[in-house]
Amino acid sequence: MTIGINRPEARNAVNQEVAQLLCRAFQSFEEDSSLTVAVLHGLGGNFCAGYDLKELARNPTSIKLEQDVRKGPGPMGPSRMRFSKPVIAAVSGYAVAGGLELSLLADLRVVEESAVFGVFCRRFGVPLIDGGTVRLPKLIGLSRALDLILTGRPVSAQEAYHFGLANRIVPSSQGAQLFTSLAFLQFGVESGRIRSFLSVMELCM
Repeated sequence: MTIGINRPEARNAVNQEVAQLLCRAFQSFEEDSSLTVAVLHGLGGNFCAGYDLKELARNPTSIKLEQDVRKGPGPMGPSRMRFSKPVIAAVSGYAVAGGLELSLLADLRVVEESAVFGVFCRRFGVPLIDGGTVRLPKLIGLSRALDLILTGRPVSAQEAYHFGLANRIVPSSQGAQLFTSLAFLQFGVESGRIRSFLSVMELCM
C-alpha cells in the first residue's frame, strides 16, 4: 500500500486535514489483513516539510497538544501510532521538522541522494513534539541526535546513511524505484513472521 502526502505547493507540510487523512489511511492499512507493507511518500519532490506553520499562525487553536504521547493522534497525524506490519518511508527532497518525525515512524527509510533531513523547527524555537526526541536517539544514538536537535542543521542523504538514519540511497528523480526496491518485504517474508519480529523489537525498545 502506498500512502502519499499531496500538498506540493507547501512542500507537503501537514495541516489538520492532512493529519486526519494520514491517520485514516494508516488505520486502514493496519486493519486490512491483505496488506503486508506500507510505503509513505510525498508528492511533488518533497517528503514533508513538517507542520504547516502558516495555518498555525492563522489559527493557533488548530493544533491540539496532548501532553501524554500515548494518547490519541499526534499533530502530524499517525506519528504516535504503532503497527504490526512494516512501514517504509520513501524520502525525496526535504524531510524536516515534523516531516523527519514522520520518517522516523517507518521501519526503513529509502532516500533519494538529494534528500535533506533536519530538525529545522529548532531554528524557530519550535520543539519536536511527535516522537522525534524519543525515536531519533534510539535510532542513531544520543550524541548524534543531540547534534541534529540542538543545531537544526541540514543532514544530507549520505550523512544520514552514515548515521543509520537512511537504510538505502537511490538516485534522485527515481521515485518509482523507491516503492519497489524493498518490495521483497511484501512477498519474501511471511506476514506472521514479520509481525512476530516487530513485536520483539518493540519489547527491546
